[in-house]
Amino acid sequence: MFEVGEHIKNILWDFDGVLMDSMDIRDQGFVEVLKDYPKKDVDALMKFHRANGGLSRYVKFRYFFEEIQKESITDQQVQEYADAFSQVMLEKMMDRGLLIADAVEFVRRHHSKYRMHIVSGSDQKELRQICRNLEIATYFRSIHGSPTPKTQLVKQVLENNSYQPRETILIGDSINDYDAAVANNIGFYGYNNHQLKEVSKQYIQKFG
Repeated sequence: MFEVGEHIKNILWDFDGVLMDSMDIRDQGFVEVLKDYPKKDVDALMKFHRANGGLSRYVKFRYFFEEIQKESITDQQVQEYADAFSQVMLEKMMDRGLLIADAVEFVRRHHSKYRMHIVSGSDQKELRQICRNLEIATYFRSIHGSPTPKTQLVKQVLENNSYQPRETILIGDSINDYDAAVANNIGFYGYNNHQLKEVSKQYIQKFG
């Protein structure tokens, strides 16, 4: 059973891998958008992508071209790839069956007890549309995503709502989520990634 200290008032949630079992869909998106490039290069991106779940697609597409392809890429070109990726996501992710029932049920039961927000590496516009369509948007006071980096998103939520760091936690499934929590001096609870037990004292086996 997931429990937090009585002093906790605010919960920030990652999305992919925490509220939605969408990691395989994200994988498919990169493969589909980059289908004209060598498989070994796309496989190299997938390795980077899976190791850095909390990073945005903007960072990952730039990494693919600059670090793997050794090519320059403009911001406009990155945006075009990100838009194509978003189209794939909107086609594949409007599925309530992908929601992680354990986590979403906790949100449903406790959204009036805690002030909840989403801070995700997913595209913000796309993420808000998915949450609206799946009828979970109303549980969250705000929903934030890329291209703003997660560390900055967390900072903005804290500042915009005058939240105290000691009263706030972030629940995530990647080292990038952990880093964003540490950078903002808030608590971190790992979930759905046992490797996080090596860096975080708090780990959620099951929400309830």
